[in-house]
Amino acid sequence: MIALLVGTGMFLSFKLGFPQVVHFKTIIRETLGKVFQKNDIGEGDISSGQAGLASIAAVVGTGNIAGVATAVATGGPGAIFWMWIAAFFGMATKLSEITLGINFREKRADGVYSGGPMYYLAKGLNQKWLSYFFSAMVIITYFVMGAIVDTNSMALAVEEQWGINPLITGIILAISTAVVILGGIKRIGEVCEFISPFMSILYIAAGLGVIAWNISKVPWAIASIFSNAFSPIAAAGGFAGATVSEMVTVGIARGLFSNEAGMGSSPIIHSSAKVDHPMRQGLWGVTEVFIDTIIICSITGLSIVISGEWLTGASGAALTMRAFNKTLPGNFGSYIVMFSLLLFGYSCLITANYYCERAGEYLFGEKSIIPIRILWVFFVVIGSTGGLEFVWDLADTANGLMAIPNLIGLLGLSGVVLKLKNEFFSEYLK
Repeated sequence: MIALLVGTGMFLSFKLGFPQVVHFKTIIRETLGKVFQKNDIGEGDISSGQAGLASIAAVVGTGNIAGVATAVATGGPGAIFWMWIAAFFGMATKLSEITLGINFREKRADGVYSGGPMYYLAKGLNQKWLSYFFSAMVIITYFVMGAIVDTNSMALAVEEQWGINPLITGIILAISTAVVILGGIKRIGEVCEFISPFMSILYIAAGLGVIAWNISKVPWAIASIFSNAFSPIAAAGGFAGATVSEMVTVGIARGLFSNEAGMGSSPIIHSSAKVDHPMRQGLWGVTEVFIDTIIICSITGLSIVISGEWLTGASGAALTMRAFNKTLPGNFGSYIVMFSLLLFGYSCLITANYYCERAGEYLFGEKSIIPIRILWVFFVVIGSTGGLEFVWDLADTANGLMAIPNLIGLLGLSGVVLKLKNEFFSEYLK
């Protein structure tokens, strides 16, 4: 899986001429620079910015707080370096999958657009069996990753902070999730347009506060990340020790879980966007991975390394909460992490369900949408009662099974992406 994920990202980066570097300034201008424009330059259900923010809301989740902490607790500071490597090449992967999602999307009988890997696997690659397999894996993956993992991380964090029974947290989350998802993609887009910028700015500001308050330790922390990335770490304190293989594996696995590059999830929600060219929306892929992993995950990782709490044996959201508490004055750091975790996790709960709906519709028709929404709410409650290590292992397995058919599609259709990229930058970009 590591070879396929990173290898696909490297292949696409070279084939497309490293757009994440060459066109980075243009990409930020065309995405974040126009995020709140309600354009009608193409057909779709929601604006390009709303689709982008909804997708960011889906990827910026508990993986950015609990996932990074689990990676550092298991693999040490060096795991962060491998998250960066996966993210750099993952930018080209996500740009490609979103572009293909728009290019091969379809307009349903009710006027709503549907797209994603299931469509480009069937229509572009002519492998319908892969499209069915991918759709089945989407449902399994997001019921595990979204409904169970996100709820589990939030419930355990609330219990750590306030001692509230995880089941009670799960029930409250289930009710608040149901209120939004029953309104469909337009309500999800409206909620994410408000929540995504707010939650990201809050956490980034707190993280920058950690860095500023502990600026003398930052060079040492960065040096630790690079030096430990290529050498095993001995056991110390509550840290069990880690080999280089473990660092690479956990770093890339947590990176994939966090930014979802290569999984094929983001194209599903981006396919609802109003755009005049597939590549215009594909640019959001670079922005998403940059915000998610290079900025937010790095803030979490640096805070944990600076604090030294990763040596205590703590893991998950509890580790990040302790790190922020130790590195910020006034003992309010854990509350910032707690509030951010709840916002990150909730945004995932209301958007990941949409992925399952579209996959269920592809397999079973529109009649499956309401049952999936009902099941989703029940799984949110179930997720609050699971064990931390078990649900993360389950999520990694589901991630891999979902990513494989999508990566096959990306490799097979890379020529289509290159054609669309050249066409957009020469004819559409103003």
